[in-house]
Amino acid sequence: MASTEQEGALALPQFEGFSPNILLVVAPFYRQIADNLIAGAAATLKAAGATHDVIEVPGALEVPTAIRMAHQRGGYEGYVALGCIIRGETYHFELVCNESGRGLTLLGLEGLAIGNGILTPETMAQAVVRADPDDMDKGGGAAAACLHLVALARRFAG
Repeated sequence: MASTEQEGALALPQFEGFSPNILLVVAPFYRQIADNLIAGAAATLKAAGATHDVIEVPGALEVPTAIRMAHQRGGYEGYVALGCIIRGETYHFELVCNESGRGLTLLGLEGLAIGNGILTPETMAQAVVRADPDDMDKGGGAAAACLHLVALARRFAG
């Protein structure tokens, strides 16, 4: 089992005033992996006093689009992208990984607070370990990243 201790990991931010409302955007192609990512993210958000909603989209390529739609309508201070793309035998893996990552990065550069928890493992066994909230907890890590960006945005807003 991998260690849940992360060297250099920042403590969760503390929020004064109102708690952030976060949207988890999930591509549930691998249901067990998605459910574990959601569980880890939800636990981290709860520990920080944040509230959250969950929506599902068909695949990882749709995650950035759904985040953009939600942001345009308001109501969320941050977003957590969750899903899993496992390497296959074709170029499709690289296309989906690169384009979903690029979409999330572009939204982040526009100022959206996004934690990227879309896994890109070689095998299902690697995905299971990374998604497990009691092991690598990549869903929790993505939620923590989102919360840190929310805190930073609040700081810069004054």
